[in-house]
Amino acid sequence: MSYERRKIRIGRVVSDKMDKTVVVAVEWRRPHRVYKKPVRRETRFVAHDPENNCKLGDTVRIREGRPMSKTKRWRVIDILQREDIAEVLPDELTASDESDILAEAQPAVDVSAKVAYEDDSANDGAEAEQE
Repeated sequence: MSYERRKIRIGRVVSDKMDKTVVVAVEWRRPHRVYKKPVRRETRFVAHDPENNCKLGDTVRIREGRPMSKTKRWRVIDILQREDIAEVLPDELTASDESDILAEAQPAVDVSAKVAYEDDSANDGAEAEQE
């Protein structure tokens, strides 16, 4: 069979947890049949990666071929672009990391102004009792 008849797609690797297999997400657009606005869709293909070269986030070119398993009908031809994605597992985070992240997200509050306000209200109550 000639290679010209086989379909070729370009997508990004969304899973590389299997041995010699990757899941490639190919995004495509079609206009909505009623509203005519372009709608993005994503199709996932299971592809054969014999050397386990593909990593999570890589942009790859895949080619259609004969079935290799129940769901695997595509092969990785080449890796177009490498993408480094930081993969942090929840058990790797510590309590100090979480507190640092939360501290960066919230603005600093001026505590001295709050204390002065509380002191003024305490004095007002004491003056009212003396009268």
